[in-house]
Amino acid sequence: MKTVLFNTHDLVLLFTLYQCILFGLCLLTFKKGNKLSHLLLALFLFSYAAIPLDTLINYGEAFRSYALEVSVNLFYLFGYAYWLEAVFLLFYVRSLIYRDFRFKPQDLLFLLPLVLYFFYHLDTWYWLSDNEKMLQLQQNYAGNEAISQRFIGLGRECFRLFCAILCFVELRRYQSRLKDNFANLESVDLNWLAILVIGFLFIRADAILVSLALFSSFEFNHHIDYELLGLISNYTVLILVSVLIFFSLRFQTGLSGIWQQQRTVDSGAKYEKQQPDESSIAQIKAYMQQHKPFLNPLLTLDSLASQLQLSPRVLSQIINRHFEQNFFEFINQYRISESQRLLSDAALKHTTIIEIMDRSGFNSKATFNTLFKKRLGKTPSQYRKQQLQ
Repeated sequence: MKTVLFNTHDLVLLFTLYQCILFGLCLLTFKKGNKLSHLLLALFLFSYAAIPLDTLINYGEAFRSYALEVSVNLFYLFGYAYWLEAVFLLFYVRSLIYRDFRFKPQDLLFLLPLVLYFFYHLDTWYWLSDNEKMLQLQQNYAGNEAISQRFIGLGRECFRLFCAILCFVELRRYQSRLKDNFANLESVDLNWLAILVIGFLFIRADAILVSLALFSSFEFNHHIDYELLGLISNYTVLILVSVLIFFSLRFQTGLSGIWQQQRTVDSGAKYEKQQPDESSIAQIKAYMQQHKPFLNPLLTLDSLASQLQLSPRVLSQIINRHFEQNFFEFINQYRISESQRLLSDAALKHTTIIEIMDRSGFNSKATFNTLFKKRLGKTPSQYRKQQLQ
């Protein structure tokens, strides 16, 4: 029992493998939230679990000997996950952003590199005899790898990086449109996911450096420590997967998509080139004063447009052009005015600031204090004290 089976680096891969599989299985049992998002995240985790397993089988002594006893085909089976995990992460990000997210025929193009890689393996691996496969495995080490394999590895990492960049672009576009559609940002803010995507961007960039280091070391005789680069990636993945589990459990279960992926063409398309309609402006002002929809903390551009019987595009154009504000600023100015009225009421002098905040439509103390001080130059407590004197 004193035989050492795994070193520390192998244990990091095993922990990553265990985390991905365990959390992926948990996601499949979740009943709340967006089931498609849960499924895509689980598929991402399962595919990522195959990557450390592929590394252990090909480069870990204990796993390598066991894999040879089971089947020689195990040496390339789990390597297909490299072509899938980045695609699943991209679809997962889109499923969180778009309320009507559905797969499109053009999405199949993301599977094309995987299909081409499989057909390449038919000739170079699956159609070989067992003896030929064993001979190939005996010669399977970094220094003896064919240059075509190095180019395929580099292309694979470039593809993964490309998918990660698409994830980042989607999230940046999402962040830029938040204030045009939501008055409260806390429940729809995906900064946590943006940080994780940046982390996976780093992982894929590091993988490209590993591929280039292999070219440099064995094709140009200029040695670069590719093993160190690979270890950095392995340890970083363990941290990122742990963070992904924590934040996705905390935030993602309550999300069901933020807005539509494809908005139908409505009357607002014609409105873009016109001046704001005075009757619509008057309608909006009157409705805000009489019905106070801003008191609903979950108010969105779509829900307000529905109440006003206007298209979201038209309402957004009026707010942007006539009021010269985005939706976030437009709604929260009414909430600040309401909080001023409540703070100035002597009958409410014993009501807490938190309760005033809630009655005004805010659901975040930080947002309330920040916007209040920005508009009036003083905190809500200071304002109340001054008014009641």
